[in-house]
Amino acid sequence: MLLIRSMSMMLCVFVALALALPAPAASAAAPEVPAWHRFETAFESAKDYENPVQDLELKVRFVSPSGKEQTVLGFWDGGRAWRVRFMPGEPGEWSYETSAGDGSDKGLHGRSGTFHCTDYAGDNPLYENGPIRLSSDRRNLMHANGRPFFWLADTAWNGGLKATEADWKTYLADRRGKKFTGIQFVISQWRAGPTDREGQVAFTGQEKVAVNPAFFQRMDKYFDLCNESELVALPVLLWAIKGDINPGWNLPADQCVVLIRYMVARYGAHHAIWIVGGDGNYRGEASARWNEIGREGLKYNPGHLATLHPQGMNWPWSEFKDADWLDIETYQSGHGDNENTLKWLVAGPPATQWNEKPIRPVINAEPNYEDHLAYHSREPHSAFHVRRAAYWSLLVSPPAGVTYGAHGVWSWETELAEPLAHRGTGMAKPWSEAIQLPGSAQMKVMRELFDRLPWWELSPATELVLHRPEGEAWSQYIALAKTPDNEWGVAYLPDNDGVALNAKAFGGALEGVWFDPRTGKFSKT
Repeated sequence: MLLIRSMSMMLCVFVALALALPAPAASAAAPEVPAWHRFETAFESAKDYENPVQDLELKVRFVSPSGKEQTVLGFWDGGRAWRVRFMPGEPGEWSYETSAGDGSDKGLHGRSGTFHCTDYAGDNPLYENGPIRLSSDRRNLMHANGRPFFWLADTAWNGGLKATEADWKTYLADRRGKKFTGIQFVISQWRAGPTDREGQVAFTGQEKVAVNPAFFQRMDKYFDLCNESELVALPVLLWAIKGDINPGWNLPADQCVVLIRYMVARYGAHHAIWIVGGDGNYRGEASARWNEIGREGLKYNPGHLATLHPQGMNWPWSEFKDADWLDIETYQSGHGDNENTLKWLVAGPPATQWNEKPIRPVINAEPNYEDHLAYHSREPHSAFHVRRAAYWSLLVSPPAGVTYGAHGVWSWETELAEPLAHRGTGMAKPWSEAIQLPGSAQMKVMRELFDRLPWWELSPATELVLHRPEGEAWSQYIALAKTPDNEWGVAYLPDNDGVALNAKAFGGALEGVWFDPRTGKFSKT
């Protein structure tokens, strides 16, 4: 890794790096909730419903101290219990009022109350800085208060389904310590997780789904622990690859919408970014279906960003140009290792289509999983392969972030085993061993490097590299990005043999600093 600084700089800059509350009675004091935390209140319906998520929609209109209005959905929580969750950001007194169906259920309709939002006094960056939004130029992500947010996610698809609460805490502590900022996990049944660890499923049925509140009551704690650990929840709402158990594939679009609305209502007061579909092919005829699912499912989205997670080497975004509900373009460079696969990442759509309108952040949400068998060589992906894919991903498009994955963690193995429904991926270590694979520690090194740079200003400039790979030499591809003022540049060299640059493009003499992405050590050129 080479960091470049223009000698024209005058300054020496281091390249261093809610409580669940009953509906308030008129005489009760209004509850208090810190900013960017969860306000929650409960209601009891006046009657039973055969299938509540199909029979009734509970809407709750919130009014801020300054008079701004926002409507979210409440959700059924079993029996006659209903709840609403909301994340306020404006200090002062808030009010709310409910509406339900035709208004005949007096337990749910016409209920009102107030609560007081206070300033947050802690040091959790999620609560301190607020939820994740698009930056002003839409290239990357930031908190509500404008502070840049670097997406460094870990992949624990089965974590919320299979981990004990104690193990989830251990895992999150490890990832927080390694400076990850988000966790990707699945929150409904899918091919590698047909039930949770207690045998519960998120829903039953197909033409008219019925939600299982017990499944989500357990999942609530896993969301809570993510946020308490300073990690954004990145839930996959519906796994979408072909297969009868995957809801994004086998359910009618209107029933996908029912499930998504339920999950958004339940977790919309958490710090989250929705991954609406997982591992799907969203091109062609499927794009219209997923546009409908995303648009209608997120109709009452409380402002959280949303994306889709595509299949490997699948770039569907030209078919989602008018999708106002979609904010981030993620992709999966996947687990191959031949030259054609590498070329797709460094010279294919991620490197050539990031500037197409509408502008959205571009993030590799599934590069090589460490210790996963490569599709072509059939050798396990090493920490080097993981580093290479991560740095390439951050430099061939304007950097917004990247995801890491480890074999055994994503599937949450508890003993040496091949992941369910994933033949040929190789024997996976137990999650407790796999979290210690060296690549995850090197993600911390990468995060610390980018924290020391104005990474949100970087943009690809590989044309400044004078020597390009010839023929099939994509494995040695040199990626370079720089700031618009030409003061900073970052080049990733897979083989460390040196690089020839067009120095004139940087406006004068250059100072180079070598950075070792394995150790984090700097040295002069």
